[in-house]
Amino acid sequence: MAAILIVDDDHLFRDAMCRVIENIGHTPVEAATLKEGLEQAASGDYLLVLLDVWLPDGNGLASLQDFRACPCEPEVIILTGAGDPDGAEMAIRSGAWDYIAKPASISDIKLPVLRAIDYRQKALEHEAPVLHRSRIIGSSPAIRACLDVVAQAAANDSEVLITGDTGTGKELFARAIHENSARAEGPFVVVDCAALPEKLVESTLFGHEKGAFTGADRKADGLVKQANHGTLFLDEVGELPLSAQRAFLRVLQEHRFRPVGSRHEESSDFRLIAATNRDLDALVEHWEFRRDLLFRLKTILITLPPLTDRREDIEELVRHSISRYGWRVGSGTKRFSPEYLEALKSYDWPGNVRELLSAVSCSISAAKGSGTLFPRHLPTAIRVHRARARLKATPSPQGRGLDQLATDDFPSFRDYRAQRMADAEQHYLRELMALCGGSVPQACDVSGLSRARLYALLKTHDIPRGSSAAKKPPPEQGPSSADT
Repeated sequence: MAAILIVDDDHLFRDAMCRVIENIGHTPVEAATLKEGLEQAASGDYLLVLLDVWLPDGNGLASLQDFRACPCEPEVIILTGAGDPDGAEMAIRSGAWDYIAKPASISDIKLPVLRAIDYRQKALEHEAPVLHRSRIIGSSPAIRACLDVVAQAAANDSEVLITGDTGTGKELFARAIHENSARAEGPFVVVDCAALPEKLVESTLFGHEKGAFTGADRKADGLVKQANHGTLFLDEVGELPLSAQRAFLRVLQEHRFRPVGSRHEESSDFRLIAATNRDLDALVEHWEFRRDLLFRLKTILITLPPLTDRREDIEELVRHSISRYGWRVGSGTKRFSPEYLEALKSYDWPGNVRELLSAVSCSISAAKGSGTLFPRHLPTAIRVHRARARLKATPSPQGRGLDQLATDDFPSFRDYRAQRMADAEQHYLRELMALCGGSVPQACDVSGLSRARLYALLKTHDIPRGSSAAKKPPPEQGPSSADT
């Protein structure tokens, strides 16, 4: 017998649901408000929550992850009289078991309830294995949801696609899948698709025979062969040239390939994990990525949240970073002030966790012999952002004393000018690449910059090369065995 929590402000609906729950042999518990429902879920042992959206004191859909994060980790079914497609998508993406619009028949509600209860009971009977997190730090609901998919992916050999912004930790999650899988003792081979020379892609991936091309003075195994009995990680798979995508699709299907210059096929027993910070669906629409390859890659999908969506993990990340980097400067254990943590939590972190760890490492170096980190130890760009945000958020300082101004964080003229110039550079480069449709040669002609200088500036300001708006002829995507 399981306890089922019903959170709905309509007492007639609650009464009807209580009868349904009792008829299938379980115990209903009622709550008329969001606050009451969260208190019940936090203190009780529930397998399932039936949750309304529009409640007197808040939005149930917005609080779905709060229910999922309760100690009993219940499944949640959304039951709402104001159903809409966007709400349904949000519910499923937030971890809901199902999304049911009222009015609904008893059978429409009863079957999902029985399925969710059965699933939770069987999950509780089988103790989950300890997950090796591979330096993945954080316990926010967003990260816990991603780790649940990691555990699911580690239990089988299906292809996995990991998406997320730059710096969110895609390679760490790929390694976690590998280290928790049956292939943990095998190699973990990383392929940086963005760094593959276009003329040597097939040689790099599949290997080559001696004399296959100029410079091939010996036989060499490709990265696919090196991943035999292990995991092949295609990082930035969106940068893989179209010419290589077709060849790789067959390799993914058959696990057989022909080295460049060879007459014979070879095989490799590898598991594929791919990652990208690009919108592959948009690339497919613009004929820059094969649709059939994308279908294969998305067997299991993990979407990593940006750091702004998991700010509650920042303190844990800072503590981890201090313990990891503190010894490098011989400074021993560092502490940090409340203002330092507040500054980190208020920043937008366009570079996500990677930028945060870099900022903490920079702070440790700047603090030198000081045992405590303060906002003044942060990188200049973050201090400038904080100072400007404070000035925008407060009225004009007329009539206020100098002691009321945030002098500790106010930037020097030199720092302020450097930041404004960096902002202007970034704006110019974005407009330039948009104007030129992503064409680097054309951008060089317009701007007068050399290609090397333009590449360096684009990398500095994290502006991607190329443009998905530039349509190209569709590649051949006829029927093949890889489409199954």
